[in-house]
Amino acid sequence: MADPASSHASPPKGATGVLVLADGTAIWGRGFGAVGSAVGEVCFNTAMTGYQEVMTDPSYAAQIVTFTFPHIGNVGVNDEDVEAHVDGAVGCVVREDVTVPSNFRARGEFGAWLAAQGKIGLAGVDTRALTRRIRTGGAPNAVIAHDPKGKFDIAALVKRARDWPGLEGMDLARVVSRTGTENWEGGVWSLGKGYARSPRDARPHVVAMDFGAKDNIFRSLVKAGARVTAVPAQTSLEAILALEPAGVFLSNGPGDPAATGAYAVPVIQGLLERDMPIFGICLGHQMLGLAAGASTVKMHQGHRGANHPVKRLDDGVVEITSMNHGFAVDNASLPEGVEETHVSLFDGSNCGIAVKGKKAFGVQYHPEASPGPQDSFYLFERFLGMLGSLNG
Repeated sequence: MADPASSHASPPKGATGVLVLADGTAIWGRGFGAVGSAVGEVCFNTAMTGYQEVMTDPSYAAQIVTFTFPHIGNVGVNDEDVEAHVDGAVGCVVREDVTVPSNFRARGEFGAWLAAQGKIGLAGVDTRALTRRIRTGGAPNAVIAHDPKGKFDIAALVKRARDWPGLEGMDLARVVSRTGTENWEGGVWSLGKGYARSPRDARPHVVAMDFGAKDNIFRSLVKAGARVTAVPAQTSLEAILALEPAGVFLSNGPGDPAATGAYAVPVIQGLLERDMPIFGICLGHQMLGLAAGASTVKMHQGHRGANHPVKRLDDGVVEITSMNHGFAVDNASLPEGVEETHVSLFDGSNCGIAVKGKKAFGVQYHPEASPGPQDSFYLFERFLGMLGSLNG
């Protein structure tokens, strides 16, 4: 319906939704999902599957996801594909209208599910043009709005988008993290049976710091052989050590890593001093980088999709990976004691580090996928191999 270059003071005929950028551009379309408005940073995701997992990934908190694949919603939704029951993306932009679900696993329709989740959808947008705009100008702040009557105060929406401070300096991990310690009980999923229960036997005990974790990461740790206890993002070093972990996992999550690092980095540095095995993913990888003396930067457009090539530097193997991040460890800032292990073949940005002399490593991408390829599951096995037969 709409060309992202267009800007209108009043909606065109049939428009019931709009994406208003901070520069004043109004991108019109057909609203679905929740009625109302929400502010966030506009990004794009190139995955062809897994839209429900994307929309429930806490790493997308305060973001509006533009899906480049045109047919979003056509397989419906179900309870098994939810990645977390906390705030993820605030809305999404799609090319085609959501159709009647066509999948034997579907238990509901995407638009009705979005409404129940309080998330706003906007259909009928030239998502290719919007993606090109983001690639050229960077990820903009915006407001997404839906009104079945098509009545919008564009000036007020522009002001709201401009007044929003953006993700830089924003600590969102404490917003999406769990509030209490939890013995993780979820196991591996199988068709027709759902999720198995995690065995609580004599397995190596992993304490996972939850900065906004996807559930499939915990399931992957269980699959690799761990017993998992998840703790809130602001858990102290003393409280973690009291759980007697064999290793500590640092989860994914949203927001500016430098802001979250204000309380998380001292804890991770304490773990490094005690030679605790550590594995970090996404924001957790960035937390490890900060704790080891590197710095992080806001990316121009970020990496979000299920087909990102990453080169493993020790042997030259290329992994196809799932990614979702708008910040990165600055590879130019890596101190002498930190080795770069993986790089993006799209832009050369850092995708993996290892702390020399320690059993501590992290990757920027998501080896648990969901959605995405399974090339990198070996990283969970590598981490568990560091723990040996220890049992907390």
